[in-house]
Amino acid sequence: MKENKMGVMPVNRLLITMSVPMVISMLVQALYNIVDSMYVAQISENALTAVSLAFPYQNLMIAVATGTGVGVNALLSRSLGERNKELVNKTACTCIFLAGASWIVFALLGLGFSRTFFAMQTDVAEIVNGGESYLLICSILSIGLFIQIAFEKLLSSTGRTVLTMLTQGAGAIINIVLDPILIFGMFGMPKMGIAGAAAATVIGQIIGAFLGIWLNHRFNHEIHVSFRSFRPEFKVIKAIYSVGIPSILMASIGSVMTFGMNKILIGFSTTAAAVFGVYFKLQSFVFMPIFGMNNGLVPIVAYNFGARKPERIVKTIKLSMMYATGMMVLGFAAFQLFPQNLLSIFNASDTMLAIGIPALKIISFHFLIAGVSIICSSTFQALGHGVLSLEMSLIRQLIVLLPCAFLFAQTGVLDLVWLAFPIAELVAVVLGILFMVRIFRTQIRPLKEEQLILEME
Repeated sequence: MKENKMGVMPVNRLLITMSVPMVISMLVQALYNIVDSMYVAQISENALTAVSLAFPYQNLMIAVATGTGVGVNALLSRSLGERNKELVNKTACTCIFLAGASWIVFALLGLGFSRTFFAMQTDVAEIVNGGESYLLICSILSIGLFIQIAFEKLLSSTGRTVLTMLTQGAGAIINIVLDPILIFGMFGMPKMGIAGAAAATVIGQIIGAFLGIWLNHRFNHEIHVSFRSFRPEFKVIKAIYSVGIPSILMASIGSVMTFGMNKILIGFSTTAAAVFGVYFKLQSFVFMPIFGMNNGLVPIVAYNFGARKPERIVKTIKLSMMYATGMMVLGFAAFQLFPQNLLSIFNASDTMLAIGIPALKIISFHFLIAGVSIICSSTFQALGHGVLSLEMSLIRQLIVLLPCAFLFAQTGVLDLVWLAFPIAELVAVVLGILFMVRIFRTQIRPLKEEQLILEME
């Protein structure tokens, strides 16, 4: 098996060539998130609040899909580095099997519990009814989401992130185009309102899934997908989820945090909850590029760990932290200088502006250090230590952020609630650095010593 570019290409060029396509596609994804909410906001503020309250469930679906994908990515890339072709192909087939199983679970949950999910958060009938119709469509037809992400991970595992960019970009662009058509009933289509936003989302995901399948079949020849003799193997599933479950739980913690924050904020007003939802859409434009870079970082680090090349691992981590911090500083500047402009995208009322401007300015202080914790977390996943990423996320979001927000809320001063975000991020960064030092001592340094011994011989 010819050595993959991840083991031989200069690290900076490799990281850029693998990450830039993913960064672009993630920016397109972020743009779609913003456009989606921008159109929904034109229906009413309650419609915007409904979509915001649906986010924890949607995020949970994405968490399972991407978390499983992280496990697949790490195992596939490591298997490629070890030149274990049989395990590569078994992992690919298992990835698709798990995507289908995940869709069935979430479709059934959405069918049975969508209304209850919204009724737990608010008693405003317009929000509950609109949210239920939105979530039913997004969950029952989520097969596109799971299949698209599965095949994207197969492409990125072999370094073909340009093709991953095409699947994500195509799905997002279709969504952006269909949003106004289906929401407002343009070109002879029925006016579907909030349900139209959901329909546009799932159609984009399904088309992205079909494109991902075709691109893998046409270009991803290092992976052979065949279900003729396939049987799910416990050891492969276990290897995937040893990294994937911590990643899933880590992202799921985000859903719990968002649900909890919505409950805290709706105690102030539905507008406060809407502002939080808007913040999440806006911050995705800052964070998505870094998550895109992570899609380049994880397979590079995993591959070179399997190939026993410690110097390439260290250089990849250092460059990623530098790029991530730079992007975060730009995001911080935008939130500090243009909060009113950003909120106005969502048809913000005077009340929303009064709440939202200080919210964006206060929360965005955590951007300055968040890049470090994100890169640390992705490195842990790539090296098979997803539990460390989980611990960081658990402490940041549930042990620090939510309790701080709750305590600050007891003062009755909404602006104090937003301080919970920078406080929690500071704790996460300290933990990330401590864990990274431990990883270096136990895994990277021994590889360097092994390399020195081989060179001396």
